[in-house]
Amino acid sequence: MQKLSFLKFVLLTFGFCFLVSMTSFAQKRVTLTEEEQVQEAVTKEIEALVKDKNFVKKMRKKFSTVRGYIIVDIAVVQNGKLSSFFKVDSDIKDIDFIEYLSDTVLSHKFEFKLPKQQRYKIRQTINIE
Repeated sequence: MQKLSFLKFVLLTFGFCFLVSMTSFAQKRVTLTEEEQVQEAVTKEIEALVKDKNFVKKMRKKFSTVRGYIIVDIAVVQNGKLSSFFKVDSDIKDIDFIEYLSDTVLSHKFEFKLPKQQRYKIRQTINIE
């Protein structure tokens, strides 16, 4: 009987460790090394971010008349975060919306990372529909 309990304990422990390791493996982000790859990934994720239902819902509620484009320079750093968000040009004049967009994008963590000490500055056009 004691052998059976020990065997169950070992199997449960092994199963738990396996699940934890699979979860951490699945969450690893890919490291991008080329500027073109970073540009593509940033464009894809920012487009998804501004089309996200939560973003659109809040935007429509607080900024219902805002439509247009905004061109920004953003700096992506090693851990997949943005270190800066600088408006270059825009036909959107609502400063509160630009701050809302800036806060949203700056708080986003990208699904990739960069090599150590690497930083890319990217010019991005964001269309608000």
